[in-house]
Amino acid sequence: MVRQEFTWMIGGPQGSGVDSAANIFARACCYGGLHIYGEREYHSNIKGLHSYFHVRVSKTEVKSRVDFVNLLCTFDAESVVRHVWDVAPNGGIICDEATLNTKISNIPTLPPPFLAEFHKTLERKGIKAETVSDLLNKARKSSVRLYAVPYMDLLKDIAKQIGETKLSKLTRMINVLSLGISFSLLDYDKGMVEKAVSTIFAEKPRVIDMNIIALDKAYDYVEQKFGEGFGYRLQTVQTDEKRILLDGAQAVALGKLLGGCRVQTYYPITPAADESVYLEANEIFELIPEASGGEKKGSIVVIQTEDEIAAINMASGAALAGARAATSTSGPGFSLMVEGLGWAGMNEVPVVINYYQRGGPSTGLPTRHGQDDLRFAVHASHGEIPRIVLASGDIEECFYDAVRAFNYAEKYQLPVIHLIDKALANSTRSFKIFDTSRVKIERGQLLFHVDTTKPYKRFKFTESGISPRIPLGTSNAVFWNTGDEHDEFGHISEEPLNRIRMMEKRMRKLEIIDREVSVKERVSFFGDPEAPVAIVSWGSPKGAILDAMERLSHEGWKLNFLQIRMIHPFPKEHVSEILKKAKKRIDVEMNYSGQLASIVREQTGAVMDNFVLKYTGRPMSSDELHGTIKLILQEKAPKRQVLTHDF
Repeated sequence: MVRQEFTWMIGGPQGSGVDSAANIFARACCYGGLHIYGEREYHSNIKGLHSYFHVRVSKTEVKSRVDFVNLLCTFDAESVVRHVWDVAPNGGIICDEATLNTKISNIPTLPPPFLAEFHKTLERKGIKAETVSDLLNKARKSSVRLYAVPYMDLLKDIAKQIGETKLSKLTRMINVLSLGISFSLLDYDKGMVEKAVSTIFAEKPRVIDMNIIALDKAYDYVEQKFGEGFGYRLQTVQTDEKRILLDGAQAVALGKLLGGCRVQTYYPITPAADESVYLEANEIFELIPEASGGEKKGSIVVIQTEDEIAAINMASGAALAGARAATSTSGPGFSLMVEGLGWAGMNEVPVVINYYQRGGPSTGLPTRHGQDDLRFAVHASHGEIPRIVLASGDIEECFYDAVRAFNYAEKYQLPVIHLIDKALANSTRSFKIFDTSRVKIERGQLLFHVDTTKPYKRFKFTESGISPRIPLGTSNAVFWNTGDEHDEFGHISEEPLNRIRMMEKRMRKLEIIDREVSVKERVSFFGDPEAPVAIVSWGSPKGAILDAMERLSHEGWKLNFLQIRMIHPFPKEHVSEILKKAKKRIDVEMNYSGQLASIVREQTGAVMDNFVLKYTGRPMSSDELHGTIKLILQEKAPKRQVLTHDF
């Protein structure tokens, strides 16, 4: 059976090659003209605990994850136990033959709270299972097919073929063996898989050769052992469309490079560090000569600082010197940056902060998802400063918003906080290649020389609140920067009238932004404007909402979706106009309190009728949103619906 859509998941201990296998799987599908959406989940330790990667494949564009998988590929017993109930009927499970007799109670990495819930599930289902084999036999009775593979025996065969005497050197190849088993069961073009392996390991020719042998061994094993696979086929699609495959952190990084960022500071923190690591790997990059005055190479300085306090202050210093500068961090790091943020606001510094949200508070869920920091981003800093808070909703927006953040920062001379979240940072998606013609560089009132007959006023009072600025160190342009209130030259001043004028000068920028930035850059709208039901959300739930809306539309429901992208300053007039038409308003967020809903009410007076919230640390799926919103439309759901489904 050839399917329009297929979902594959791979799981195993961290450090066992789960991510590499998933990236090869996704890339091989893309080479075959298919669309993919991938979600990466991992524990907050370096090695050993459970991680998994969920990849949804389709002949048409996909924007989110779904709840159930068609093929589960596992390296260890824990992955089977954790995910056995996530396999759809008629799906399949690939496992290591050596794990079948493992006692569930003896798996050391399964925490007691999980085991307690797991045994409750077994009891509820009327299942008695002491071993992995018992569990799989029950799944088999539910029309799930089992493919037990002797990984170590296959590795021994490969070792003999390549003349390797130490089998321990080949154990990492289990991930590629499992890939080969998966693709062979799906009858997928092996050439596409080989191409993906060659790309992922491009700098390691010997590794490529060994993994191609592993692929051949896996394909041959399936043909001999399992015959025609398990009934699903994954076929390539012919397309001339140029596509790109990226995760959110990479998209932000590329947007920064194209947007002219030339200084990036950071202190390592999950999940923000992935962006800086990617920039470090591409510090020297090719330029298009005709678009860069004949220059062939460009570069960015990436600096790992001693802490986040240094990171924001160093970025502010680079911005004052005339560079487009940014820093990237997550919740705990942003907490340390707050005083520096206030300093940047006081001194009208065009610095960009890429803020990757994760589950909090405190250390919270270091490698898990959350949208808990919206209010924090809007209000952080003692005292009041103007700032822009921009929230991306998908990986493509991450790219374009990364450019816009610098334009806003320099045009309005203020800090810009670009909100991303773990779900976007660690999700992978294929889409049409970026349209670079949409990228415009706007540097605002940036001067490179001054009239030497007049004293230069860096903080000159103007009607717009925006003063002509000049980089630090420019000849004959003398001014002062201080954390204290100051006059037009930057000299410290505590005089009441000056304080009033300076506060109004800075805060007036928010009014200018509200007038000048187009609505289409501040909100996105989907669906029928006259629909009686409006969904309101921000950030990464966007994809799941759109996929759920498509299904609901086919079922006859009429609704629209208002995605708010610039959350501060808030586009209240436009939002008010849309929401006043709705008879029912549904807020969808991934935090406990519905923070966006409270901002909407504060700014417009519009009250949400229903809340769909999730704070498990994992992203929303289109399946759970579809089911929940449908219950709301049928008047069968409580006002506050908390989503709990998880992998």
